[in-house]
Amino acid sequence: MTSPTENGQPTGVRAIAALFALCGLYLGVLGVLMLIRPGAISMSAGAPLLFGLELAGPYMFLLMALVAGALAWGLVKRNNITRHAAVLIAIAGVVMLVPSVSAATVMTNLKGLTYGGLGIIVRVIVAWFLGRKDVAGQFHRTEN
Repeated sequence: MTSPTENGQPTGVRAIAALFALCGLYLGVLGVLMLIRPGAISMSAGAPLLFGLELAGPYMFLLMALVAGALAWGLVKRNNITRHAAVLIAIAGVVMLVPSVSAATVMTNLKGLTYGGLGIIVRVIVAWFLGRKDVAGQFHRTEN
């Protein structure tokens, strides 16, 4: 998974950047549709990615789409600060998913447990991969 492509970038970093880009695209499309046709799409459609911020309305969807797009772009350009931000966002996502997985376990809700567990697994993989020493060494240090 760390085999570099022709431009020297690990395949895993490209996959994580694509994941952030897809999340940003999803949130952006939802935000635009909410602005064009209010009430056509429930704000709960963004709940798995926004963790309560979806209640702020379509502008929060658009803002988080912009953040996800910027993270994807920064990962592609191998910006070290972006790598740290992506790790922090992944860890925060794990923390936010723990209560829902715990509740699904207590209530024996298999669907909630499966989706929450997969969400935690994906976020842990993102944080673990971007935190690896060999991957971190391929990111540029930004100079002020």
